[in-house]
Amino acid sequence: MRMITFFLVGLTVHVVFFVSIFDIYFTSPLVHGMTPQATPLAPPASRLVLLVADGLRADSFFTLLPNGSSRAPYLRSIIEETGTWGVSHTRVPTESRPGHVALIAGFYEDVSAVAKGWKENPVEFDSVFNESRHTWCWGSPDILPMFAKGATGDHVYTHTYPAVEEDFASTDASKLDNWVFTQVKSFFQAAKSNSTLRASLLEDKNVLFLHLLGIDTNGHAHRPMSQEYQENIGLVDAGVSELVSMVEDFFGYDGRTAYVFTSDHGMTDWGSHGAGHPSETLTPLVVWGAGVHNAQQVTEPQLYKDSYLQDWKLEHLQRVDVNQADIAPLMASLIGVPIPVNSVGVLPLLYLNNSKQFKAESMYSNAIQVLEQFKVKMTQKRETTLSFLFTPYQLLTESKQAEFIRTARILMQLEKYEDAISLCQSLITNALDGLVYYHTYDRFFLGCSVVLGFVGWTSYVVLIILKTHASLNRRPSLLQQIPGRTLMRLCMCVTMVITVFLLIQRSPITYYIYCLLPVPVWYSVLKESGTLIDLIRSAPSLPLWKCFGYFVLVAFGIELLVVSFFHRAMLTLGLVVLSLWPMLSGLFGKAKFRSLSWFLSCLCLAAFPLMPVVGREPNIHLVTCAGVLTLFTAACYLWSSHHRTPLQPSDRQQFVTQMLHVAVCAYVPSLTHSSLQQKQGLPLLNQIISWITLASSMLVPLLSSTRLFHRLLSIFLSLTATYLLLSTGSEALFPPVLSWLMFVWINIEQEAMIAQGVSGRQELSTIDFSANIDITKIRQLKLDDIRRSYFFVFFIITAFFGTGNIASINSFDPASVYCFLTVFNPFIMGGLMMWKVIIPFIIVMCTFETIQVATQLSSRSLFLIVLVISDLMALHFFFLVQDYGSWLDIGTSISHYVIVMSMTIFLMLLSVVTHILTSRRFTLWKKSKMHFP
Repeated sequence: MRMITFFLVGLTVHVVFFVSIFDIYFTSPLVHGMTPQATPLAPPASRLVLLVADGLRADSFFTLLPNGSSRAPYLRSIIEETGTWGVSHTRVPTESRPGHVALIAGFYEDVSAVAKGWKENPVEFDSVFNESRHTWCWGSPDILPMFAKGATGDHVYTHTYPAVEEDFASTDASKLDNWVFTQVKSFFQAAKSNSTLRASLLEDKNVLFLHLLGIDTNGHAHRPMSQEYQENIGLVDAGVSELVSMVEDFFGYDGRTAYVFTSDHGMTDWGSHGAGHPSETLTPLVVWGAGVHNAQQVTEPQLYKDSYLQDWKLEHLQRVDVNQADIAPLMASLIGVPIPVNSVGVLPLLYLNNSKQFKAESMYSNAIQVLEQFKVKMTQKRETTLSFLFTPYQLLTESKQAEFIRTARILMQLEKYEDAISLCQSLITNALDGLVYYHTYDRFFLGCSVVLGFVGWTSYVVLIILKTHASLNRRPSLLQQIPGRTLMRLCMCVTMVITVFLLIQRSPITYYIYCLLPVPVWYSVLKESGTLIDLIRSAPSLPLWKCFGYFVLVAFGIELLVVSFFHRAMLTLGLVVLSLWPMLSGLFGKAKFRSLSWFLSCLCLAAFPLMPVVGREPNIHLVTCAGVLTLFTAACYLWSSHHRTPLQPSDRQQFVTQMLHVAVCAYVPSLTHSSLQQKQGLPLLNQIISWITLASSMLVPLLSSTRLFHRLLSIFLSLTATYLLLSTGSEALFPPVLSWLMFVWINIEQEAMIAQGVSGRQELSTIDFSANIDITKIRQLKLDDIRRSYFFVFFIITAFFGTGNIASINSFDPASVYCFLTVFNPFIMGGLMMWKVIIPFIIVMCTFETIQVATQLSSRSLFLIVLVISDLMALHFFFLVQDYGSWLDIGTSISHYVIVMSMTIFLMLLSVVTHILTSRRFTLWKKSKMHFP
């Protein structure tokens, strides 16, 4: 096949491999068709008030001030006197949407659903709001609509402020919470004169939901340790106190109102959230009112491994921790509505102040509700699996289910409520484990199919490299003489068998893709298996020890890259080793200045992986310094080039303009930061400059000269200008240092070519991308090209992890985008942060394109080796995911697999982008007529 066809096929295959991980590990856990389960006894409360302080950390709420007072004195008095408290443990991703879904619906939303929309319901699910008689909500337009849209009927009423109010540059983000409390006050005042509204409020099974976003917004804008964040906690506390008085007064102090105060997630010290740091996953929970225990004094030490009780001065009060999803069944039990049918929460009985019978009945309803999900899941899997292949969950077969239910009812009839509760808790545990069992039932089967396709594709690329670029002894072999029709018929038979098997099992369409993809891949491998025979026959003439040495080094290098995903310091070790390459290869004696430059630039870049990934305080002075360093680097490059090839007036004018632009962009963050600190908002001029810079970053380099050096410098200046606008500290120094190393790499590779006896070296400043390529000078791959490909993959990983960790959502500081916008918009902000990550990518990619030209290689020869290396890394992570007993966390391995696959797809796409940026025509593809079998 032609190169472009090979590229498209490879891109398709990698997209399938990329999507497969979500289909295998992140499919929706929800099932439908269950019967809602409610406790038959009268509930203790007629109404529930749910208050969610978005972004409130547990330690910020519970820790006392140095003078012994509390930031939230009213809620502290509730904890010490009339309520029950604990820590609610959230799950990753610690974002607002999945946090609220867990609180109100009782299940942990899958990642794919989160990605489909911030305000909508990508999947249908039940919630406490849906089961209530009426629910009134006040708060953010990003949260409330998703619960109103999914509710059956028209009984969820939402009141939201405009989205533009969620401004990180606001003079006081606590106004969002003031708005909520003011609206609720107006609501109750209106209810006194509105008989219809009053009648609705006096009904039972009602919910009032207050979403308080001010704390989260102040945390993003000013950090959780700031005065704004701390004062916002006090404001919320005062608002809660006033709200409780107002509610109790409206309902005549009837003692039928329950209150739940909690948070959807916490926040790191640097003002972000999304990952699994304790500051993000630990949130406060305070429950009081009807049906809730008063504060319970304890004298015995409480069995918690942390030291929070002592730190918070609460060791004398009973602490009741829960998982975030447990709050949904707690709220449902308090007001007597059915537990949401999709809930996986377990009712925390220690919060309830009611009879043992009520607790037992409530726990029984909880157990049946979870068991209903298990039954539906089991039925679905049994119906889509051949009977002789179906293996039921042994701890909860149909007979054991009936036995559990019968025994629980008997125990309650005998008033052995403690035993009934214990049995129901055991049933819930088994049912939840069974849900996981059936949810992951096909995981191993699909994983094997993907691995089979992965190994086949990698083998095919290796055979393509050997056949197209290696000088092997070509001789007819037996395998090459096998008729193509025989192989085709065999593959068609296999395809038919797999298709029939999947049809019988009524498998989803994606299963066909994952299971059938290996067939054409291995068909291609078998067609080219003669190349492997040629390799074996050519073995005696090959430098085997040298080949073996390269193989060992590359294998070690790939392992180093894999470990670097978990320990960034390994990149520093790798850069230190790479810095010694000229000395070890003998280049130092032939090019001392360039070898020394390589050594120093590697060591300078090695410092970045040692810097903290997150937690850095903004240091705008470093951004300004990075701008100065960029200008100095550009000036040195121009001075070096001027002595070899004088600049044209138009080129000189463009470079001067770009350098002035970089100087402006280095100063804009400082002005923006100063304006935001003074709470004057984002200056319009700064915002205009930022967006124009972003829009022009890919266009301006196309206006520069097509000479290699000039085009690279233009790309560097254009991209660095954007990077400066997206920087808040030391990461701004990364592109200049990386570009220095990349420029030295290009030069030293030319020296390496001379050392290998390749003639015809050209000065970099004289190479023109637009010139036609002399095909006679294009050489075949050598063993040293494996080293070049590995260097490229290593630098790509370094560009990826050099200043941050994209595998962790909280690695990104929202302040990075404040030059562009301050109003909360997760998709625009996420896109800008992603572009910040891609900029070093493009710098490395352009360098790699240049090296292919400078070392006289075909346009995509090295890329094939790069593809093999990156695929081997992805395969390594996929095996780690399958290894459940590994010391590596499975979620981390999945995220790293996704990163490598994303990187590979990015490389394929960016290879086209950099090709356009360098304006190198596709002459090679057209003139060489290079074909791939």
